[in-house]
Amino acid sequence: MSDLHEPILRWYDDHARELPWRGESASAWSVMVSEFMLQQTPVARVLPVHEQWLATWPTPADLAAEPAGEAVRAWGRLGYPRRALRLHAAATAIVAQHDGVVPADYDELVALPGVGDYTAAAIASFAYGRRHVVLDTNVRRVLARAVGGVEFPAPAVTRAERDVATGLLPEEDATAATWAVAVMELGALVCVATNPRCEACPLADACAWRAAGHPAYDGPPRKVQAWAGTDRQCRGRLLAVLRESDGPVHRSRLDAVWADEAQRLRSLAGLVTDGLVVPGDGETYALP
Repeated sequence: MSDLHEPILRWYDDHARELPWRGESASAWSVMVSEFMLQQTPVARVLPVHEQWLATWPTPADLAAEPAGEAVRAWGRLGYPRRALRLHAAATAIVAQHDGVVPADYDELVALPGVGDYTAAAIASFAYGRRHVVLDTNVRRVLARAVGGVEFPAPAVTRAERDVATGLLPEEDATAATWAVAVMELGALVCVATNPRCEACPLADACAWRAAGHPAYDGPPRKVQAWAGTDRQCRGRLLAVLRESDGPVHRSRLDAVWADEAQRLRSLAGLVTDGLVVPGDGETYALP
């Protein structure tokens, strides 16, 4: 066992948040839905949408039986709505290939639409207690600071970074699964990106970054997510009109929510290309 294991696991026992996708009562489908929703979206925004989603579609089969547009509608304002289409496609594949049961095997999970390495490892670990390296933004930041002595990890996961995470993974499956979520929780609550709470960290005395005097990040520029005036904002406005309508919407209603015609047409074309919007007759548009 690494010297990091005991303090982090003990801290998690005392400070873990009670979330609906955690605990023995949470289904694998609940875990999977949460992992799709939590990508680039805070927990506070996900909680009400996750609750309503599970109430409406408690199993993959329930979602797969609906048109994909209903998933986009229920996604609401979570952002990055292509995640809703991918989750619907994954549910459809689970019904067709796995008898409606979210698979536990990493290789079967990563073969599902919209499921990459992180999501497959997270579902296998959090839903089924399997031993996998789970590297999300929070985990990567904790390990970069505590082990690497730097403020932030590289923009993309490196081989060296994965080797460090693999070397720290406990041997026993259940402990490894708890370790994965515990490090993630530490990054979400204490070892945060801005103004980390080092005085409350269980690794305060073992953190290489703290011991080095908190040197500032000197790597490649980190991406900053812009919003106001972007195509993303325009796409969101257009989708909001369609989500709130029971049927096709005339283009004039879309024109009314975004003044810049060139940007509006470009964003609408992108939504059609992404499969989030379907053009109809007579200059109408609808969810798929």
